[in-house]
Amino acid sequence: MLTKKEQRLRRARQTRIRIAMQGVPRLMVGRTNLHTYATVVSGDGSQVLASVATTQAVVKAAVGGGGGKGAVTSAAQIVGKLIAEKAKAVGVEKVAFDRSGYAYHGRVKALADAAREAGLQF
Repeated sequence: MLTKKEQRLRRARQTRIRIAMQGVPRLMVGRTNLHTYATVVSGDGSQVLASVATTQAVVKAAVGGGGGKGAVTSAAQIVGKLIAEKAKAVGVEKVAFDRSGYAYHGRVKALADAAREAGLQF
């Protein structure tokens, strides 16, 4: 019997195999109980092109300062908007969305929707 974490990692592995065949940069989403992370990685996985997290001072200021607010959908929307802006600044317009095995719901969905609204295509 697989644990919850092992199930999520198995789903993530399958998704990454399909994304690797496409050869496009991927937008990886990570989340913990306290924070949300987004990273754009090159198509071959060798370079980090852009990265944003709720741990960064810019995002903390936009969310509203205090600690423990990085795990809300409003924070994920800010991360999504910023990651799209950073990706476009380095010349990435189209990405594959890697949700890292998490359900497309809540913070993951909010981040994806905000990135799409800011101009990223996936």
